[in-house]
Amino acid sequence: MSSSGASSTTTRTLSGRQSDRIAALVEATLAELRTHGYDGLTVRNAARRAGVAPATAYTYFGSKDHLVAEVFWRRLDAVELPVGDRRRRAATRVSGALRAVVDLIAGEPELASASTTAILADDADVQRLRDRIGGRIDDLLSEALGSGHDPAVRRALNLALSGALLQAGMGYFSYADLADRMDEVVGVILGSGR
Repeated sequence: MSSSGASSTTTRTLSGRQSDRIAALVEATLAELRTHGYDGLTVRNAARRAGVAPATAYTYFGSKDHLVAEVFWRRLDAVELPVGDRRRRAATRVSGALRAVVDLIAGEPELASASTTAILADDADVQRLRDRIGGRIDDLLSEALGSGHDPAVRRALNLALSGALLQAGMGYFSYADLADRMDEVVGVILGSGR
């Protein structure tokens, strides 16, 4: 799903070539983040690495924050919705869904760190992505909780994840520790018997 035009933040329909350019920019951005970090990332350098003219890159992404948010969105959008095995406890299903998100983040710490900054940008394109990211996490939690769940529980879990991501991004604990922290939160919110 991450390489389709449907995942793109652009509001127009993309041709195959345009989708390929965006996918190349996404991969180049990851490579730039791994090499230079968020501070060293520029749209121009990502474009160069992707073999795309900078002017072309700027037609799709108005800023590096927009580009980083798109990369994070595409990675998150590729996370599979959990299979709702209702024989398993809700806490187990939710921990599994959150672990899939956290594994994505822990596996790409440079992207996670850059995303912590980028998705907070005051930019209309980033805002749209922020809404999509929040919606995707909400969908993952809803599916894991199952039908008839208390929306307040889902909101509490979503807030806990957001806060944990922010704290990890600020260095209070590592991204690798995030999954265990979220397991604790799930246990507190859902209890051990649910």
